[in-house]
Amino acid sequence: MTNRERSDLTSTEGREGEDLAAWLRDHPEVKVICRDRSSGYAEGARIGAPQAEQVADRYHLWANLGQAVEKTVNGHRSRLVEPPSQPADTSDEPQVVQLPTELKIVTRLREQHAAAHELWQQGMSKAGIGRKLGLHQATVRKLVNAPSADDVVAKSLQRAHVVDPYVGYLHRRWNDGVRNATQLYREIQEQGYPGGELAVQRHLRQYRTGRGHAPDPGPKPPSVREITSWIMTHPEHLRDEVANKLHRLRERDPELDRLTLHVRKFAVMMTARHGDRLEDWITEVERDSLAPLAGFARNLRRDFDAVRNGLSLPHSSGAVEGNINRLKMLKRQMFGRASLDLLRKRVLLAR
Repeated sequence: MTNRERSDLTSTEGREGEDLAAWLRDHPEVKVICRDRSSGYAEGARIGAPQAEQVADRYHLWANLGQAVEKTVNGHRSRLVEPPSQPADTSDEPQVVQLPTELKIVTRLREQHAAAHELWQQGMSKAGIGRKLGLHQATVRKLVNAPSADDVVAKSLQRAHVVDPYVGYLHRRWNDGVRNATQLYREIQEQGYPGGELAVQRHLRQYRTGRGHAPDPGPKPPSVREITSWIMTHPEHLRDEVANKLHRLRERDPELDRLTLHVRKFAVMMTARHGDRLEDWITEVERDSLAPLAGFARNLRRDFDAVRNGLSLPHSSGAVEGNINRLKMLKRQMFGRASLDLLRKRVLLAR
């Protein structure tokens, strides 16, 4: 398929299977169709070009695998914190302020999840649950579809706060006896703090209700996305520090260790074009207890021939997807600020 033909296809009125089938009927010379795993595109390709070989694009396969990995890591958040190597000797330490064990929003989400599931098990509809609990339908759907409350509170637990990078400094100054929030706000503002004074006041408020020194926050655990990135990165491309962190995490959590092994086997299969190993990989993953990854594997079976072709043949639209993402990035940078002519110039000059 030439670049001109690809351009003609992407400029069709719709992106459903029927539009693709109609375009393919007018281009019987097409022999290979490299596509994402949309069922609409698969059906359109089958109807419009039965003579063509369908190939699941490796770019989308890897992206879909990454989503499954992130969901799996998300279910292991409680194990991401690395325990201290030695217990701290607190015999001579001043009394430490007791911090709240859980954010209010997290507690509220857990209560809503329990209430929604109880009503759902009683046979109440999602719309009825929303009316009874006073929740939006999308929120009810999220609560009911989540197997556990941990799946719902994940984003709240992982959400970074604007004060986080300055917590260590604030604690040291608090323990030095500086308890004026305005003064501390001005000090971290000079260090580049971008937030407002109210956020600093809220952070310090938890220490004013106690006595003695503020606790040492310790190292912040890596986020779900960071660990997902570590697992999805080639081992030789990881910095030594990151590789060591991932190694220790795998030692603490056997399931994340198996997850990493599954991902690396898939990566070898994809980069070395070993599509003949796909059946064995799917079977192995389905037998494991990693539900999100098993779901990904089962979906591969539904498009097995195209996926096997994608892992065996040289065809891929990765370069096209990369250019599309670059174009979207340029467009977002200029949103509402420039005309199409300037966008065109930036695209051409950025090549």
